[in-house]
Amino acid sequence: MRVIICGAGQVGYGIAERLAAERNDVSVIDTSPELIRIIRDQLDVRGYVGHGAHPDVLEAAGAQQADMFIAVTLHDEVNMTACQVAHSIFNIPTKIARIRAQSYLLPHYQDLFSRDNLPIDVVISPELEVGDMVLRRIALPGATDVVRFADDKVAMVAIECLEECPVINTPLSQLSELFPDLPSTVVGVLRDDHLFIPHSADQLVAGDLAYVVTTKEQVRRTLGLFGHEEKDVQRILIAGGGNIGLYVAKALETRQRHTKVKIIEDTRQRAVAIADKLRRTVVLHGNALDQKMLLEADVQDADLMVAVTNNDQVNILSSVMAKRLGCKSNLALLNDPTYHDFTRMLGIDAYVNPRSVTISRVLQHVRRGRIRAVHSIHRGAAEIIEAEALETSPLVGAPLRDLDLPDGMRLGIVYRDGKAIRPDGASVIRPGDRVVIFVLEGAVRQVEQMFRVSLEFF
Repeated sequence: MRVIICGAGQVGYGIAERLAAERNDVSVIDTSPELIRIIRDQLDVRGYVGHGAHPDVLEAAGAQQADMFIAVTLHDEVNMTACQVAHSIFNIPTKIARIRAQSYLLPHYQDLFSRDNLPIDVVISPELEVGDMVLRRIALPGATDVVRFADDKVAMVAIECLEECPVINTPLSQLSELFPDLPSTVVGVLRDDHLFIPHSADQLVAGDLAYVVTTKEQVRRTLGLFGHEEKDVQRILIAGGGNIGLYVAKALETRQRHTKVKIIEDTRQRAVAIADKLRRTVVLHGNALDQKMLLEADVQDADLMVAVTNNDQVNILSSVMAKRLGCKSNLALLNDPTYHDFTRMLGIDAYVNPRSVTISRVLQHVRRGRIRAVHSIHRGAAEIIEAEALETSPLVGAPLRDLDLPDGMRLGIVYRDGKAIRPDGASVIRPGDRVVIFVLEGAVRQVEQMFRVSLEFF
């Protein structure tokens, strides 16, 4: 696939890195010569210095042959204009734009992004995506990652196995026998920074991060089985009153009326502005790194600290300080992937990576075939994919035990006629079934081919 990426910042770099690793033909445009130099030196992509909305720059980057255009600069208007030029002059089939300003995304303006107006096929709003992920973490204490599939009827949860975890040192096959009515499957395990697909004879050990696919109704029971029976949070302290902090607070006011929320915002004008938009949330003007301010916000009584400022260091330090002062747990927004390996050592219970969220949304549209959703895991080492099985798919028509499936994939759940089914060796996939699959990086292309509309696979 030939892809042009407009914007070489953290998100643009991450998308280019991922697509180039999968041997796509990638060109990147940015006005910064330094960013283009870095991306040329470090990745197997072409880099062009220039304005992504200028036709001559797009033409030089190969827009006439491009299959996809991805605009992820820091400026919404540049992204929108670039997509318009990509459509009007070069007729690029798929156009994706990052839109941050919430006013463009209001429901009564939903016709704005259409072929007759602004021809953008996919709008990605990092703030909303990240905000929703934070809310899912809040709703399920004990899970370090939560993603939903199949009309929200299926969930993938990442669960840390602690020393007191009841299921460690037990073959996974025994767990299936002990809980035959539990539609939960351990599809992946992260152990000592190594991600792998476990076999039925494998055992979980303390320190593992288990990726489990289950139904929405059985998520809490599954967390309990792994020893995570944390109570729902009643008091939440949010550091940062930007778009994400405001979105989370407003959602909590609507969804969890019993929850008490406080926000610390260091810009006075912004603090006043968000206070006017919130009804029950207490907004404090101050620095989240100021111990006196944290104590004034009653951090010692809080169940959860959510640090979502635009500064990773502030998020890390405020989260660590909050726990030292008595807060029960924390959740930090971390843009820089180099910090992710140190979260446990620093005392960060869970983190959200905006770049990973955006890349997952882009991959959903890069993947060929009937791919409905994609979530990238552990810096691209694996993906959770929801795909629709076609009559021509090699998955269809025979018991799973008789199929020659790639080593790097594991079926988590089959979603059929509104019901989630846990697959076993005797299960037979039917045309139209939606399957949720855990796929290691090396097997993505093979799995992608299984859901192609054409007969190329054969």
